[in-house]
Amino acid sequence: MLSDIKWSEDRSYKTGTINEPFEFYLDCLLNSNKLDLLLGYFSSSAINVLSLGFASFLYRGGKVRLVINDILSSKDKSIIQRGENGEIDPSLIDISNFEQLKNTLDEYNQHFFDCLSWLISKQKLQFTIVRPINSGGMSHYKSGLFYDDKTEIAFKATCNFTASGLLSNLEQLDVFDAKDGETAQKKIKSEKEYFEKLFYKKAEFADYLPSEKIQEVIQSGNTDKSLEELLIQERRLLDLKRKASSKINEQQYNRVEEEIVRYIASPRFPFDDGPRDYQVEAYENWVKNDYHGIFAMATGTGKTITSLNCLLEEYKKDPNSIYQALILVPTITLVEQWDEEAKQFNFKRRITISSKVKWENRFATILATAKRVPTSFIVICTYASFTRDRFKKYLTKLPKSTIFIADEAHNIGSSTVLKTIKKVDVNKKIGLSATPKRVYDPEGTSAMESFFHDSEPYTYSYSMDRAITNGVLCKYDYFPHLVQLTTEELEEYISITQRISKLYAYKDSTNKENDILERLLLKRKRIIHKASNKLGVAVKILKDRFKKEGTLKYSFVYVPEGKNEDITETGIEDEEEAKIINQYTMAIGRIDDSIFVNKFVSGMPNRDNILEQFKNGDIHVIASMKCLDEGVDIPRAEHAIFCSSTGNPRQFIQRRGRILRKHPNKYSATIHDLVVIPEIETEDEETFETEKRLVKKELERVMYFASLAKNPYFSEEVLTDVCNYYGLNLYTIYNELQS
Repeated sequence: MLSDIKWSEDRSYKTGTINEPFEFYLDCLLNSNKLDLLLGYFSSSAINVLSLGFASFLYRGGKVRLVINDILSSKDKSIIQRGENGEIDPSLIDISNFEQLKNTLDEYNQHFFDCLSWLISKQKLQFTIVRPINSGGMSHYKSGLFYDDKTEIAFKATCNFTASGLLSNLEQLDVFDAKDGETAQKKIKSEKEYFEKLFYKKAEFADYLPSEKIQEVIQSGNTDKSLEELLIQERRLLDLKRKASSKINEQQYNRVEEEIVRYIASPRFPFDDGPRDYQVEAYENWVKNDYHGIFAMATGTGKTITSLNCLLEEYKKDPNSIYQALILVPTITLVEQWDEEAKQFNFKRRITISSKVKWENRFATILATAKRVPTSFIVICTYASFTRDRFKKYLTKLPKSTIFIADEAHNIGSSTVLKTIKKVDVNKKIGLSATPKRVYDPEGTSAMESFFHDSEPYTYSYSMDRAITNGVLCKYDYFPHLVQLTTEELEEYISITQRISKLYAYKDSTNKENDILERLLLKRKRIIHKASNKLGVAVKILKDRFKKEGTLKYSFVYVPEGKNEDITETGIEDEEEAKIINQYTMAIGRIDDSIFVNKFVSGMPNRDNILEQFKNGDIHVIASMKCLDEGVDIPRAEHAIFCSSTGNPRQFIQRRGRILRKHPNKYSATIHDLVVIPEIETEDEETFETEKRLVKKELERVMYFASLAKNPYFSEEVLTDVCNYYGLNLYTIYNELQS
C-alpha cells in the first residue's frame, strides 16, 4: 500500500542522495496498482531497468496510462502499433506467473518487446500521443500519479521516463501526498484533472495523433542528448542496470521478495478490473445497514462475487488480516461452485459440508483454534446439512465476527431452517436471492426478512431490467406458444375445475375442505404441467430452427417435472421424472442424425463434462428439470424452451436469468414458452371465474417474460383471443405485477 511507504522527509528525491528518483519509482510500483504518466520522452528501457517493480505491479493487476509526445525510437513505435493491432500470440506470457513475468521484463530482446506489445493489446499499457496545436513544439511533461485501492499520490520530476533519465542524469523528483495537508491535496486534484483531460483527448490545446504518425528517432551525428536516451543500445542498458542493482541492497531485495510472497498468499479480487460499480455499491449499502441486509439481485448478475467481495473488503479492514464466513447453499452442486469461486478470490482455508464429504474433524479443529487465536476460514454448507444435529452443535462456537451468507436466501423462510437459524449468533449477515419473497408464505418471508434486519426495497436491489439495460445480461426475444390439452386431459381438467368451483363457493370452509381444495388445485396444476402435447410443440420448435439454421447448438429444454417439486440436497429425480426426460431426449434426437442431445439431471457423475461439451458445441441440446434452477452456470445457452409451466415466480425468473447470462460469442437469446390454456366453454359462473383465475396466473408469467423482451408485442398478438374470452388485459396484469 502507498500509505506504507516512508517518503523522504522533505518529499524530494535527488540524484546522489540517499533518496534517489529510481528508488521512488521502485517503491511505488511495489505498492500500487495504477500509474498515470504525463511525459515528454518515453522509452521501454525504463520498464526494463524497473523490471522487478513492474513485474510486481503487473502481477497484481496493475495498469499504466501514458500521455507521451510523438517522438519515439523505431522499436517502441513498433511495440505500440503491434499491440494496438493485436498481432501478438495470446499465450505469449502468463501474467499470473510472477517469476516468468520478472524474467521476461529483465531481458532486453525480442521477447521483451513482444511482451510489451501483448500488454498493450490487453490494455495493461495504454498510450495517448499528443503535441501542441499549431506549434512546432512538443509535449515535455514529467509528472504522474500512483494509486492503490485507497490512496493516491502525485509527483513532478525533471527526468524523462527512460533508462538514462532514471539512472544517468542528475535529476530531482518531488512527491505530493494528501496526508501532507491542503496544498498537497489541491496539487493531486489538479494533476488528476489535467491528466484525465489530456488522456481522454478533451484538451483543446493539444493535437492527438494516431500511432502511425509517431516520428521515429534515427541515429545521427548531431542527435541531441535527450533523443539519445531513446536510442539506447543493449550494452549501455546493461551498464545502467548494473548501476541500478548497486542502488538496491540485499535488505531491499528481500523486502521485495517478502512482499511478493505475501501478495501471492493473500485474498484478492479475481478480475483485473475489480468489482463492478454496482457490486461496490452493494457493499457500501450493506455497511451502512450495520452489516445486515438482503441483496435482491437478478439471476446472472454475480450475487456470489458480490457477497465474496464483501468478505474480501472486510478482510482488508481486519487488523489481523483474517476472514471468517459461513455460507449456506441449496445443493451439493452449489457447494462445489461456491468453493471454486472462493478459490478464485484466493481464500485458502475452505471447508465444504454436505452428505458427500467428511468434514467434522477439520471443522472442529478450526473452531477450537479460532477460540485461541485469530483464524481464517470459509465454511460452505447445504441447507440440508445445516439443519442436522451433527452440524447444529457447532453453530454456537462460531466467532461473532463470522460473516453469514445465505445463497437463495428465500430457503431460510422454511420452517425447518428457521428452527436452526436462531442458533446463528453473528454480527454480519447477507441474504442473496433473485426473488426474496416466498410465494404463498408471507410468514416465512417475514421471518427471513427479520433475520437479515431488512425489508423491501432491501439493502441492495439490482433488477433484471437494469441488468439487461446495462449489458450485464444479454437481450432476448420471447415467443409464447399456446398448447391444447388432449381430450382425456381436458375431461379430467374440467371435472376437477367443477369440484374446485363448488369448494370456492363455501366461504366458511373447514380445515378438511381446505385440504381437499389444496389437493385438487395441485392435481389440476399437474395436468397443465405435464400436458402431453407439449412434447410435440417443443419438437416442432426445434425442427423449425434446424430447418432454418442447420443446427441446434446451444439449445436448452426445461422438461416438465414429476411429482416432487422440492429442491433437495441431492435433487435426484424420481421414476416418473426419468420417464418424462427420456421421452424428450429421444424425441429431440430423432429430429436428425447429426443432433447430439443429452439429459442433465442431479446425481449424474459426469455433469461437469456434459456442460463443457455443451459449451464447446459437441452436445447440441441439453434437456433438464429443476436441477438447474438454482446456481448452475450455463452462459453458452442461447435458445431455451420452457415446457415446465410453473406458476412460481422464483422458478421462472431464475430460469430466464440463467439463459440470459453473457458469453463472449453470445449476442442475444431466444426463449420459447409453452402456455397451456384449456378451452373450456361453460355457462356456470363459478367455474368460469375459477378458470379465469388460473388463466390470469399463466398470463402473469407471460408478462414477466414479454415485458423485458425485444419483441413485447408478439405475446399480445398470440393471446388476443384468450384475453378477449376471459375479459383480461395484458397491460393491466403487467401494471398489477409492477405494483
